[in-house]
Amino acid sequence: MSHYDLIIVGSGPAGRAAAIQAGKLKRRVLVIDRKDRLGGVSVHTGTIPSKTLRETVLNLSGWRERSFYGRAYRVKDNIGAEDLKARLHMTLDHEVDVLEHQFNRNHVDTLHGMARFVDAYTIEVATEAGDVTRLTADRFLISTGTKTHRPDTVPFNGRTVVDSDEFLELARIPRSLIVVGAGVIGVEYATMFSALDVRVTLIEPRDTFLDFIDRMLIQDFTHQIRENGVDLRLGSAIERIEDAGEHIEVSLANGRHVRAEMLLFAAGRMGATSALNLAAAGLTTDHRNRIEVNRKTYQTAVPHIYAAGDVIGHPSLASTSVQQGRVAACHALDIPTLPESPWFPYGIYSVPEISTCGMSEEEMQTRGIPYEVGVARFRETSRGHIMGLEHGLLKMLFSLKTRRVLGVQIVGEGATELIHIAQAVLNLKGTVDYFVQNTFNYPTLAEAYKIAGLDAFNRMPIPEEYKVKREAANPEAS
Repeated sequence: MSHYDLIIVGSGPAGRAAAIQAGKLKRRVLVIDRKDRLGGVSVHTGTIPSKTLRETVLNLSGWRERSFYGRAYRVKDNIGAEDLKARLHMTLDHEVDVLEHQFNRNHVDTLHGMARFVDAYTIEVATEAGDVTRLTADRFLISTGTKTHRPDTVPFNGRTVVDSDEFLELARIPRSLIVVGAGVIGVEYATMFSALDVRVTLIEPRDTFLDFIDRMLIQDFTHQIRENGVDLRLGSAIERIEDAGEHIEVSLANGRHVRAEMLLFAAGRMGATSALNLAAAGLTTDHRNRIEVNRKTYQTAVPHIYAAGDVIGHPSLASTSVQQGRVAACHALDIPTLPESPWFPYGIYSVPEISTCGMSEEEMQTRGIPYEVGVARFRETSRGHIMGLEHGLLKMLFSLKTRRVLGVQIVGEGATELIHIAQAVLNLKGTVDYFVQNTFNYPTLAEAYKIAGLDAFNRMPIPEEYKVKREAANPEAS
């Protein structure tokens, strides 16, 4: 029976970061993954595939150039499923190759198979070949991520009624698509396939969607996706989904029916913990099979067992999972490390992109913080004109008391890249004055920060130290 300093279950972003950190600390570390290729959901069915698919869609469809050359403009006239998957497979192969190289370079052991706890210090791994191996460790990290939620009421068939994992293996691009669930995954796929001129109906049982995003941004985003052809049905509870062979029929509680060639069910994910036999280690999960942890150390209720990544719930981002995995490994191995920054960016890779950092206007109001708003629209920037951007905006929120920037929201081209300027200023406790005093490259979309900063600055009280003080005129001098 082999013994390790740290055993990690799952090789997604959290597991990967933790393993490499432990390897660099020259500890004996093992990563167990149920798949025969490393990378987890993030590499194979989640973050990397969906973002690669988005980039392929935007490139082949000529989406970014249509404002100049017309809506009929295409880079490739007949785009098929194989066109989308070719780039996808190349990207995934590269990601796996890089990960395997990183593990080898840092002396991280790997084992492929299904892991389950035997007790709090022992884990059992069953391989596809039928072998069973028992391993012990001083510390464990659970980073198994999530899996798709598949209700019994949905007639999944792997062809025309699919979940978000199966959707990546589509044999052909449908002419019409129903997406159930206006969460991040549903919104991303609905908008990117609309860019391919697929007739998309996005159904959300609730009256609102993406509630953690600033309402002004959602209003602008909703207008854009509807203009792009997405039929958004909010407050539409589903009564029945019927596989009619040639088409999928969805009956809504309001009496309406929706018909399409394919249905993507993207309403929620569950923690991938059911096979781990957590009870043997003294652990329990919530109603979505997620594990509760101390958010500073990522320790579970059993102190030597840690959990990180999507398996612990919000925010369920690949970026934050990397940070969590590194912090968990350092704490588990008694190595001092810097704490995580209080503000992190949230990116939604829809068409158009959305990205935020800090508080929304609704949160500012709830907290009773006096504030001012600065807004810049991309069409107001020279770079926006050059790129042919008709939409997109950047919104900043500033405290009237301290002048600090407390929230930034962006919708439009490059939002997920631009947001990092806001993240830096937020975490360094910068004020509106930063955006007024500093020069931004011209022409760039980043210039929108200057415009939004001035928009707020011109409405905010001017501090005494900024006011021009003139000496009173001497009457005797005349």
